[in-house]
Amino acid sequence: MADARSRWLARLVPVLAVLALWPVAPAAAAVKPRPVLVVPFDTTPLGADEKWIGEAIAQTVSLGLAQHPAFVQYERGRVRPATPWDVWTEAAVVQTGRSLRAEAAIFGQVTRAGTDLTILPRLLELKPSGPDVIVMEPVAVPEGELINRLAALPPAYARTMKVALTDAESARMDKAARSTRSLRALELYARSEIAARRGGQEGLETAAEQLGRAIEADASFVVAQYTLGAVHASLGNRWKAAAQFRASTQLDPTYPEPYKALGDLFMAAPRRLFDQAVEAYAKAIELRPFYGDAHVGLGEAKAAKGDVDGAIAAYQRALSFNPVNARVYISLGKIYYEEKGLFFEAVNSYKRAIDLDPTSIEARMGLGETDEDKGLYREAIEEYKRVIALDDKHTKALYNLAAVYEKVDPREAIAHWERYIAVASQLQSEKDGIDTAQQHLRKLKRQVKD
Repeated sequence: MADARSRWLARLVPVLAVLALWPVAPAAAAVKPRPVLVVPFDTTPLGADEKWIGEAIAQTVSLGLAQHPAFVQYERGRVRPATPWDVWTEAAVVQTGRSLRAEAAIFGQVTRAGTDLTILPRLLELKPSGPDVIVMEPVAVPEGELINRLAALPPAYARTMKVALTDAESARMDKAARSTRSLRALELYARSEIAARRGGQEGLETAAEQLGRAIEADASFVVAQYTLGAVHASLGNRWKAAAQFRASTQLDPTYPEPYKALGDLFMAAPRRLFDQAVEAYAKAIELRPFYGDAHVGLGEAKAAKGDVDGAIAAYQRALSFNPVNARVYISLGKIYYEEKGLFFEAVNSYKRAIDLDPTSIEARMGLGETDEDKGLYREAIEEYKRVIALDDKHTKALYNLAAVYEKVDPREAIAHWERYIAVASQLQSEKDGIDTAQQHLRKLKRQVKD
């Protein structure tokens, strides 16, 4: 394994060694980023073999809009639709957009008449006064022209949202929207996204198989190369992921996503390679200065190196490009309290993360632990209870809840220690915690009896 790791790092050296030699990208325009939800277009009128087209449209629009700092897109993992993913009605888009507090949502429908398709794009503006649906110009798609016609959608949405595009921005958007010239490769890529969305081992393995076939259909399909790496990373195949990310950088050295992904791999390596991670994240930012997730990664790498002020600066920079990233507020909460001793700043950061994502267990645990450490036991109890409501087998929350109850209500503490032990006894990793819990339980029962 050590030899394999050495070979892997050796192959990455040429990629990272040229970072300082490449020209610096111009600074991103000062624009107000708008949180935008992009969902698959409704393909209900189409046959089963063409359902992938709705996903392909969403992916094309997403790839195009990612080239401009005015659009902040929600990660798929945060989107919890009220209806199945392939049935995005207007009502479902409104409900989901409101739950995310998005400012706008991109959706639509695809119909067919004979050999021709028609794309009916819609833009939902979620205004304080109520939702406003803008009906855009239909896009006629003759047979064989899907990729060319899809490329026109990202700039059309930008214009509808009153975002002016420079010639350079339009060119980047067009290049991203034409990520492949092979319709078959686009279909397989869209099908891989549908499979990956199902999650689990089977869904991810199906996605990897589809992406492999997409690359066979178009070896220059850099987005598919990168996405296959991301799927391998999700499956735990770090070496395969690294190979795909390297292939992506070789196909298109101006594509920032694989550099950010390499930074993530460096951070997760058994011997964490923080300096290499900083270089990789910096390269991604050089290529796309408004790449919020790369700024987050840079912050985490700097925090790991002990550069607290540099980490905070990177996190704040990330928020300037993506103000709805709950993960950044969680990281700020940790560093404010643990490194700076700033209680109120930490609490406000955790609360902001929870406001953006009420289901964030990490944010609620951080807030609970900060409150507990400051002696705010009732507040801590409420946060731990909310975590358990989200995950009733969250052993750390169960343990912390029992421990904090000891300080305010010993009888309740007994019940919660017993509950923790019942859940944790199924996990070998909790052996030490169970031993401690049993000691607390015996002590409390003696106290109550006396």
